[in-house]
Amino acid sequence: MPSTPGQVPSSVVVVGAGLAGAQTSAALRQHGFEGHLTVLGAEGLPPYDRPPLSKELLKRTEPVWLADDLGIDLPALVDDLRLADPATRLEADREQVVVRTASGDDVMADAVVLACGSAPLRPAGWDAAMTLHTAGDAERLRAAAVPGTRIVVVGAGWIGAEVAGVAAGAGAQVTVVEAGPVPLERQLGRHVGGLLAPWYDAAGVTLVTDVAVEKVLPGPAGDTPGGGSVVLADGRVLEADLVLAAVGARPASGWLAGSLPLESNGGLRVNRAGRLTGLHSPTDPAGRLHLDALRRVWAVGDIATREHPVFGPVPGGHWSAALHDPEVTVRALLGLDERAAEPEHVRERLGLAPITSHAPYVFSQQLGHDLALFGVPSPFDEVVLRGTPTASGGWAALYLENALDRHPRRTPEGHRVATVRAVLLVDSPREVGQVRKLMNRGVPLTVDLERALDPTVKLKDAVFRP
Repeated sequence: MPSTPGQVPSSVVVVGAGLAGAQTSAALRQHGFEGHLTVLGAEGLPPYDRPPLSKELLKRTEPVWLADDLGIDLPALVDDLRLADPATRLEADREQVVVRTASGDDVMADAVVLACGSAPLRPAGWDAAMTLHTAGDAERLRAAAVPGTRIVVVGAGWIGAEVAGVAAGAGAQVTVVEAGPVPLERQLGRHVGGLLAPWYDAAGVTLVTDVAVEKVLPGPAGDTPGGGSVVLADGRVLEADLVLAAVGARPASGWLAGSLPLESNGGLRVNRAGRLTGLHSPTDPAGRLHLDALRRVWAVGDIATREHPVFGPVPGGHWSAALHDPEVTVRALLGLDERAAEPEHVRERLGLAPITSHAPYVFSQQLGHDLALFGVPSPFDEVVLRGTPTASGGWAALYLENALDRHPRRTPEGHRVATVRAVLLVDSPREVGQVRKLMNRGVPLTVDLERALDPTVKLKDAVFRP
């Protein structure tokens, strides 16, 4: 029988068999959940880590299985494991949740954890282009990335840059087409993105910017799958043996339309604990759920726009969220921490232990360089550099909060005090650990800016403590 709100659920269904779903399943059992656990996957494969698909495309011929990497034995944890029976519909009410699957089965449970990941964007009419999201995609791309192959990558984002560098290193003739003026403009801003542009030429990759792709045409019948031609908005035509669409991804949440209040990007707003808040736009007919129904719906990973104590609502898509957030969500779901959504100052007054926060984190290996991004850059941030990008060795970009302040803060020495919203580390592996600790503290990072911009000073020694 379904449990009433506030009680420990006797059954849980996890939608998604990736990193977030596997971590959720493991956390449920680790924290003593003995009820019926169902996991619904879509790909037909055991859980594996997706980042190596592009970063280590040619080094790994099979996925990084989470059973080996993290020790998560999903078949041993789950009562009903369906790796190839994806969810197609969700109904939640005050008594239970019902998840309809592609096979037509209805899975009933006391609670659902949505960990359904993301799906690559493929614009209408681009059917001839490949995407890179699954192990099968990586296998096909790996077979095509051989010397002399003409590859056109549409999009100079994280995936596009990673694949371009790997394929060019294998001898392929790679062209990257980017609609924006510089690589990674949306993720890192125009100034920093412009600093990365020379990497393409140095890696033997042709970079074409400031032009949109009008259409992708298939090649002649019998040609290499994924081959064709890319027609640019300025009339140029790029012939290719393989076209890769790398123009971003969205939460794989289309099946929830009409059931839950999706954001414009396809995500779901959840609180700090991962429980659905029920927030929706005035024109969205979905999401007007009773509080008892909201208590049954949780989300982690790519689909969850989760409240962060420093950065506010953070959209999913960060590997660190899929790795760490299920722990907090499971403790709240099982009633082990009923105040997990409360701000830290409230938890402190209640005598509760602080919840470890994790800054959004992206790691990329592209075109012979390593990048680590902590935090959430904004187009409104002021960007300053720590070190010199043209010099040998590493450098960093600090994204500073650009708030209006009638009383700017100064150190006793007269140095400017700034709040850091994000840090991008380039070819600086020794700094990754300390920057992670600084950004994970759960409070805004404020620094003595003069010291922070001096590469000879450790960033942790530039923290301003009034």
